[in-house]
Amino acid sequence: MAGNKLYGGIPHTIGNLTSLTVLYLNNNSLSGSIPSSIANLTSLTVLYLYNNELTGSIPPSIGNLISLTSFALDTNQLSGSIPHSIGRLSEVKELSLSANSLSGGVPPSLWNLSSLSHLSMSFTYHLSGSLPPNIGQALPLLETFYLAFNQFHGPIPMSLSNASRLQYIELGGNSFSGIIPPTLGRLRELQSLFLYSNHLETTEPDGWTFLTALTNCTQLEWLTLSSNKLRGVLPNSIANLSTNLQGLYMDNNYISGKISSDIGNLVNLMVLRMDGNSLYGSIPSSIGMLRNLHALDLGNNKLSGEIPSTIGNLTQLNELYLDSSELSENIPVSLGKCQNLIYLNLGSNKLTGSIPKEIVSISRLSIHLSLASNSLSGPIPSEIGSLINVNILDFSMNKLSGEIPITLSECQVLEELYVGGNLFQGSIPSSLASLRGIQKLDFSKNNLSGKIPDFLQDFHGLNYLNLSFNNFEGEVPLLGVFANASAVSVIGNSKLCGGNPEMHLPACPSEPFNKKHGSRTVIVICGSTILFILVILLFCFLVVRRCRKGSRRKSLDSSPTIEQNVKVTYGDLVRATDGFSEDNIIGTGSFGRVYKGLLDVESTKVVAVKVLNLQIPGASRTFIAECNAVKNIRHRNLLKILTVCSSVDFKGNDFKAVVFEFMENGSLDDWLHPKANEQSKPKKLDLTARLDIAIDVAYALDYLHHQCGKPIVHCDLKPSNILLDDNITAHVGDFGFAKFLKKVTSQYSTSSAGLRGTIGYIAPEYGMGNEVSTCGDVYSYGILLLEMFTGKRPTDDMFVGGLTLPMFVKMAFPEQITNVIDAHLLTPSDDAESMNYARATNCMASILRIGISCSNELPAERMETDKIIKELHIVRDMFMRNGNYGERQRVLQSGEGPSTNIHRQTLDRHCLLEQTTVEEWR
Repeated sequence: MAGNKLYGGIPHTIGNLTSLTVLYLNNNSLSGSIPSSIANLTSLTVLYLYNNELTGSIPPSIGNLISLTSFALDTNQLSGSIPHSIGRLSEVKELSLSANSLSGGVPPSLWNLSSLSHLSMSFTYHLSGSLPPNIGQALPLLETFYLAFNQFHGPIPMSLSNASRLQYIELGGNSFSGIIPPTLGRLRELQSLFLYSNHLETTEPDGWTFLTALTNCTQLEWLTLSSNKLRGVLPNSIANLSTNLQGLYMDNNYISGKISSDIGNLVNLMVLRMDGNSLYGSIPSSIGMLRNLHALDLGNNKLSGEIPSTIGNLTQLNELYLDSSELSENIPVSLGKCQNLIYLNLGSNKLTGSIPKEIVSISRLSIHLSLASNSLSGPIPSEIGSLINVNILDFSMNKLSGEIPITLSECQVLEELYVGGNLFQGSIPSSLASLRGIQKLDFSKNNLSGKIPDFLQDFHGLNYLNLSFNNFEGEVPLLGVFANASAVSVIGNSKLCGGNPEMHLPACPSEPFNKKHGSRTVIVICGSTILFILVILLFCFLVVRRCRKGSRRKSLDSSPTIEQNVKVTYGDLVRATDGFSEDNIIGTGSFGRVYKGLLDVESTKVVAVKVLNLQIPGASRTFIAECNAVKNIRHRNLLKILTVCSSVDFKGNDFKAVVFEFMENGSLDDWLHPKANEQSKPKKLDLTARLDIAIDVAYALDYLHHQCGKPIVHCDLKPSNILLDDNITAHVGDFGFAKFLKKVTSQYSTSSAGLRGTIGYIAPEYGMGNEVSTCGDVYSYGILLLEMFTGKRPTDDMFVGGLTLPMFVKMAFPEQITNVIDAHLLTPSDDAESMNYARATNCMASILRIGISCSNELPAERMETDKIIKELHIVRDMFMRNGNYGERQRVLQSGEGPSTNIHRQTLDRHCLLEQTTVEEWR
């Protein structure tokens, strides 16, 4: 009964099932305490109660279940102490109590469970005490040992190495002290050692011998020693650690010495963090051999010398932190080869020379570029406009000169710009008016002049503006950010006047009226009059022309409809939605609300009106993107835009809205995850309906990617953006993040690494700054498939500690597939009473297999949309015809269906599943 969304308490009568051997109640919403009667189930070998909402304490009678081999209570709300009776579970191999509120010490009897291979008590935060000195002898079969984030203290026992099968040790977030046992080097199968955030030390003379000993652990992949009290000189033996090492964390300690010149031996490192220490000397050139690095952080040390040019070899690098040290010389041009960088911080060093144009041409830089507090000179290269996705630029406190480059206006998602403390001159370029999403601006301590641009008061998101110590003149604007004196600094500009009274600036002088002024006034008045007459004439001409065109249109069609994209005004939409009444709200998105409306009171044509909140940064861009994306596309599975409105409201504020066809059955999200107050409504999608919707969405993606001229990537595919009409036909909508692609060799791409989408559905390569591609939409589609048939959002609270929705399904695939399938799909519906349970399960296993393939971490391993459509049709045909695995395999081998890695990886196991009924393998 796992994953059936059961709620309420576990009934006391459960103790009557005395012959039960396996009980799965995990992944539900069970609450209340664990009934003591559960101890009557003395034949139980597996008891899974994890991921519920159970409260109270663990009943002492649990010790009666002496046949238990697997016992999991993690991710609940259990409190109190661990009962001593748990030590009677002499056969238990798996014991998981993590993510509860347990407190007190661990009963000594638990440390005598010699059959344990998996012990997890992490994230309970209140368990305390020390580890027994003989733990390795007492638990000789231990393979995984998780105690992270508790209050354990004392030394790490030397005997831990006697548990020679240990692969994963996680003791981080505690108060362990003393040295790191060098005996850990005997654990030849050790893969992960997490000792971060403790009080571990390296005392002379043998404090660092553990590191040399760990070189014997040839399977070691992750070593995290962050935030301890490690001191002394870093030994060169660090370069002799396992070549399988992927993550090495030694940050925030007191380590001194030089980085070994042989650090390049760790060729498979993906993460190297040694920041927040006292390392000195130069960065070894061998660092360039770590070609798999994604993150390198050597900041906050005492490193000196130049940045080695070999750093340009790290082409996979996403994050580079070399800040707050004593690095000097020029920034190497080779750094521009690191085209996957999304975060670059070289601030607070002694770097000189100019800013290489290659650095500001890394178009994937989407989070932060900081060169602040150095001695850089010369202008900011005009290529700065290549950083179209960057959020934060910091060039402050250097010796940069010239004018502020107008190409900064091309950094359309820029939120923070700091150029203070330089030698810039000239005025603030008017082109910056396009940076509508800007939030913080610092132009202070330069030689800038001219008037303060009025467009700054139109930046609705701007909350910090520093213009101090320049040569600005004239009147200070009053609106926008200037209305908040605490958010603006203009001191040190002696020629400014007016503005917010709280700025205490002198009043602006009024110019006396004289002949010269009077003549200018006459000219202005005459010019204005002539212009007004011309405008009236032009207006009359347009009215006559429109009337004639209207007559011609009327002769062609006496009843014009919305489908002809007639223009609508703000007033029309006010009337249609009853003044944008809250009663008419049918949805809320990232950039506005959607209202139900009736444009023509004499018509029955109901529409949906999406009104954008232009106060939100990026809202205008999504409006333009949506209009551009849908203006030339037509498909039965795409939501049709009827018309748009770009106008002003009754107060003169900008107003933008999009009018769509109204979808009577709302969004797919409404059906998959009905709100609590909608439980009374019969919103249930059976297996056939969900499969049809999946095929509809696949057709829509295939059209966007391959059949609509210039390929389009949707970039925000999720259940709330899939609307269902009267016939439950799916229509993909919301193209606010859509991107047009250019065809490049064998793949599609566009330089838009600063993608904004929805967490949980965004392809992982986007998070590393990779280019937008159709593969990203396929990943989102894979997540969508898994969500549709498991009923779990990718952001469900259960997905923590690295667990994701695809991993959750993979771990159950295929032997425990019914544990992850949406419970509604395992219960026959009224219109499908004859549905064969095993056949339905097999069908959903095939669908989940497609979802796993589409959500593969590697873009190249994901299916193409045409293959997705073919395979889903095969699944549907087999289901409707009561097909079996053998028939489908024949179809696949004939070339009618796709062949993917997931087929090869699960072929044998999946064959077993589909040739065996659920009752047999359960």
